[in-house]
Amino acid sequence: MSEILIRPLVTEKMTKLQEKQGKYGFIVDKDANKIEIKKAVEKSYGVTVTKVNTLRYDGKQKSRYTKTGIISGRGAGYKKAIVSLQAGDAIDFYANI
Repeated sequence: MSEILIRPLVTEKMTKLQEKQGKYGFIVDKDANKIEIKKAVEKSYGVTVTKVNTLRYDGKQKSRYTKTGIISGRGAGYKKAIVSLQAGDAIDFYANI
């Protein structure tokens, strides 16, 4: 289950969502579905998940200039999950530091 959750999202936007609406963000495996994500979060953090929203992002287009010409490619894409918790539940990402 731990390979489904890659890492938590800790940004200003996600911190505001955590404080106001009780939603938490994670970068997850591209092949994971909402049910697997829900089970992984509940098992890892011991909370009750009420809703899971997922978003898929393509990698950014990148190019660089070299002696032989322009090399262009694409960065790695990822999948993001925003998880809503039951009222009263919370996740502390900094507890193990």
